Amino acid sequence: RPGEKVPVDGVVTEGSSSLDESMITGEPIPVAKRVGDHVIGATMNTSGSLVIKSEKVGSQTVLSQIIQMVAQAQRSKAPMQRMADKVAGVFVVGVVAIALLTFFAWGFFGPEPSWVYGLINAVAVLIIACPCALGLATPMSIMVASGKGASNGILFRDAAAIENLRKVDTLIVDKTGTLTEGRPTFERAIGTNGFPEEEVLRLAASLDQGSEHPLAATIVEAARQRNLALEKAENFESSTGIGVRGSVGGRKLALGNTALMQAEGIGTDSLAGEGDALRAQGTSVMYLAVDGKLAGILAVSDPVKPTTPEALAKLREVGIRVVMATGDGVVTAKSVAAKLGIDEFHGEVKPADKLALVSKFQEEGRVVAMAGDGINDAPALAKADVGIAMGTGTDVAMNSAQVTLVKGDLRGIARARELSEATIWNMKQNLGFAFVYNALGVPLAAGVLYASTGWLLSPMIAALAMSLSSASVVSNALRLRKTKI
Repeated sequence: RPGEKVPVDGVVTEGSSSLDESMITGEPIPVAKRVGDHVIGATMNTSGSLVIKSEKVGSQTVLSQIIQMVAQAQRSKAPMQRMADKVAGVFVVGVVAIALLTFFAWGFFGPEPSWVYGLINAVAVLIIACPCALGLATPMSIMVASGKGASNGILFRDAAAIENLRKVDTLIVDKTGTLTEGRPTFERAIGTNGFPEEEVLRLAASLDQGSEHPLAATIVEAARQRNLALEKAENFESSTGIGVRGSVGGRKLALGNTALMQAEGIGTDSLAGEGDALRAQGTSVMYLAVDGKLAGILAVSDPVKPTTPEALAKLREVGIRVVMATGDGVVTAKSVAAKLGIDEFHGEVKPADKLALVSKFQEEGRVVAMAGDGINDAPALAKADVGIAMGTGTDVAMNSAQVTLVKGDLRGIARARELSEATIWNMKQNLGFAFVYNALGVPLAAGVLYASTGWLLSPMIAALAMSLSSASVVSNALRLRKTKI
């Protein structure tokens, strides 16, 4: 009801309303929801009433996963932190050595009471050189950045992702669900070899009932809207990235792209003209084969997300090379790439090909990020220097990636990169301050100015300075909360 929070993740079965999802996405404008739309637990219903079917509860909900990922990121160590830890280890030994040297130098060579002076100055050295500021310099920045990212719909799995994202110079993007809406619309079916269009759609939908791919869901929905009688598929097999196989009504079916047809030894020349014409319009074309013979093609369009052109423009502004890799045909890939101004694209790409593409760029010395949302993207997401998953995609993709964009908005990559740069600059400021503070404080505490000024640093003043140094590092890290991304 209006004013209530959605209890768990689910899908709307009745009603329409607008939900305030700002706690998840950082976007203040309520999002319209109607039958069939997914909703996220803990978001606020602002207007109409909704009936929701539960899909995920407990630790499986988006909110729980966000909490787990933020906690994991805040506990992890960035590469820069490991460097600071090594420095701190050497630093502690060095400070103890300086304190002992101060004690004996004052004891043997200082004015009376020399050993009292030696003890006081040695204690001042130990107090002022406490490595608290050094130890807090990077973890505080990482913790604040993780929270900042989460409030803007950007989830970092670990600190290394925050540090590495600013170095990325090449971005490989999937098409379906990443550049496009991922909510395809069925266009038409074309039959051949005696198969009518409705029979092509019915057989394809019967087979696709076992597939998780968004294009499959569209075909099944189109068949149901036409009240076609679907049959149960047997021996269902998914060949990730190229299509599906199975048996329907005792007939052996294969549904997928040209790579699948080639693997089955089935020619597609009889429908090549129709297929090319549909692909030139940016639609995805799938071939259906029945008992080893081409039966027809199905065309499904997937509109480009309204935010995609803006996101790509921002990425190009910062010098990132954008490459599109999709399992769709080359003609379809070319059409979409032309619309978005992407110069480099690869069509009919299998999961292994995406993995090889990531490896190829890495061998060239590039720092590669991979953005995708499907199971077929998971190997490349794991291999990339930074894997970026769409929160609207599959759990496998999100588990393989280091960064998750909750709303699947590619503009989040540019924002995440800005946050990465701000975080690293903040960490460097903290570390620089810690080093300068100790470089000045330790000699003062040891009494190097006594001979010229007669001035010594009291241990009480040293304790105050040590506390202020830690407070200054924490305060500087907290400034990241006000960073505009």
